[in-house]
Amino acid sequence: MMTEEWRLLQTGFLSAAENMAIDRAVLVAHSKGYVPPTVRLYGWNPAAISIGYFQQLTEEVDLTACDEEHIDYVRRITGGGAVFHEDEVTYSFVINEKHPQISKNILESYKTICLAIMNGLDFLGVKSTYAPINDILVNNKKISGNAQTRKQKTVLQHGTILTDVDVDKMFRLLKVPNEKIKGKMIANVKERVTSLTHELGSDFSFEDVSNALKKGFEETFDVTFTDGMLTDEEKKLATSFQKTTFGSKKWNHQR
Repeated sequence: MMTEEWRLLQTGFLSAAENMAIDRAVLVAHSKGYVPPTVRLYGWNPAAISIGYFQQLTEEVDLTACDEEHIDYVRRITGGGAVFHEDEVTYSFVINEKHPQISKNILESYKTICLAIMNGLDFLGVKSTYAPINDILVNNKKISGNAQTRKQKTVLQHGTILTDVDVDKMFRLLKVPNEKIKGKMIANVKERVTSLTHELGSDFSFEDVSNALKKGFEETFDVTFTDGMLTDEEKKLATSFQKTTFGSKKWNHQR
């Protein structure tokens, strides 16, 4: 039996609007059968905050602080909460929802895809556990958060693997409901969140983590990857989505 061949995209460090536009472009291209199941590995430049689809930007994010610290912001097409993207490796995974290895049950599909991330961490020597619905823990501390949507009969799941974390900076950029308990909240997050730097020291690179995640997906889904590039169609779609959606005030400030 032939091993299924999937595509790996490594698109480097891009702006928030570019990153979200590419994720959506790959989803659309795959839904039309133009490209195979695809894993993309990427970073953010400049650092950014993404908010969940159902959130209100000005309620979640201090836009003045973001402007002062040159931090990008964008609304995702996936749900969940606000995420600060700086020291991390981000992945996105696009696949047909009828693929035999993807459960119709969203909770089960989260578990399967998160297992690929956990197996990737394993290759780095980091033992992790799955915390339903969408978190991955190391020593009972969160190292990865994930979000999923299904559109055009296609699954898009993306998530972060923290390579380092600056909780104080994150709280300068995010709004908190009660300023009086902000200090306690910061201390609590510091207790509940970890990173690869904390677990491994500094003896790893962005490429090391990317390679480990690739191996994690290969092992979990029993596939091989071909290094690919965005097709002309995907580039065209991404440019359009960046202009009309993720780079537009209307999209990012809606609700």
